Amino acid sequence: MEKQMFKVITPIEKRGGGHYWMRLGSAYRNKDNSINVYLDAIPKGPNLQFQLRELDEEDLRRREAYASSSSASASSSSPASTQDSIPF
Repeated sequence: MEKQMFKVITPIEKRGGGHYWMRLGSAYRNKDNSINVYLDAIPKGPNLQFQLRELDEEDLRRREAYASSSSASASSSSPASTQDSIPF
């Protein structure tokens, strides 16, 4: 069984009215159907609400593209070149 993944989002009010959805973190369903939530930020405001939404195909494609670009840039830099860029 594939692990079910969610994005954790919250509505943020715009100055001119309306709102947009900000991602706060990720969540994963466990084998016993409980859900672990990992927040990178905490929603601000009087209600502190957030939603869990299952990752869709677009989210998964973005996640895969980010992972492959991160691993490519990490493998192309050697430890010596990283040390040389430190200004002190």
